[in-house]
Amino acid sequence: MAKPTFTDYVELIHTLFDQFTQAQTTTPKRGHPFDFKNKSFLIFFTWMQVRHITEFRAQHRWLNNHPEHQKRLEFKRIPVRTTISRRYKALYSTLQDFIAFLGTFAEDLDPSFRCKELYEDKSLFKAQGPVWHQKDRKADHVPEKLRKLDPDATWCKSAYHGWVYGYGLHVTCTENGFPRLVQVETASVSESQVLDEKEAHILKHLDPYSVMADEAYTKAMRIRNWAKAGVVLICPALKWRKGRYAENYHHFLQYQENQDLIRSRRTAIEPIFDLIAKLIGATDNHKQMAMHSLQNVRTYLTLAVFTLQLSMIMNSVWSLPIRAISHIKAVCS
Repeated sequence: MAKPTFTDYVELIHTLFDQFTQAQTTTPKRGHPFDFKNKSFLIFFTWMQVRHITEFRAQHRWLNNHPEHQKRLEFKRIPVRTTISRRYKALYSTLQDFIAFLGTFAEDLDPSFRCKELYEDKSLFKAQGPVWHQKDRKADHVPEKLRKLDPDATWCKSAYHGWVYGYGLHVTCTENGFPRLVQVETASVSESQVLDEKEAHILKHLDPYSVMADEAYTKAMRIRNWAKAGVVLICPALKWRKGRYAENYHHFLQYQENQDLIRSRRTAIEPIFDLIAKLIGATDNHKQMAMHSLQNVRTYLTLAVFTLQLSMIMNSVWSLPIRAISHIKAVCS
């Protein structure tokens, strides 16, 4: 069976990013234009992340040792280490918009990407380095022997992993797990807060029939307001029991189609976080990352979500299993 090559992935990124750029309506920024294109850095950072080369010094060294790849990356010269670091941190917002764009693009590519039922969830990833115990953190005290601490990270409890010191990856995806929206915050930032920030985009641009989420997203006023906007937010609502609205809502949840949607979360969104963890090599119990500080981690996790999107789109084009990531890992290694 024929399979895509590394060049195919690079050409696909070129095509998709050019369409994304053309679709942007923002006015050009003032000042000197970039010496290196965002598209070139996107290809480079995706390549490096799949190869698990995450330190900026190592990435700069790799470029110096592989000058034959400059043309493929459209680098007129090798960027210095500080430029690599600065552009990596700045890529987060562009990646968020690009991921949202690809979500819309994929609807016309493959019927399996079209879905009016969306899924929302958060997964915790452990910060690089040691943990900063809450007592010391509240006192802003760093123990003398605590080396390579990530002070941006915060604490949060996961039902699966217990207490985790790190960051939260918030993903909105379709029934087959194709990401539509992504946001990265420190671990303690609540799911409800992030959903509030996503709300306008979900209701106005994604316009789903329903959104499935777990108990952390339950909020009576949100459920009612979304219903008025024509979107059903399906949550367990375990603590919202009193009052006629709550009773009607729980009666509504008992419909067979809603019970099926609730159960489908286990196959729709939960496995996606495992795929993202495998892409970045964070396969230990707490999914410890190889990046440090919020600015870096935001790009790091969002880049992994984009890599998953890219893999799923390419799999669709080449009639491969949609969620298979082994091929993109193989050709980028």
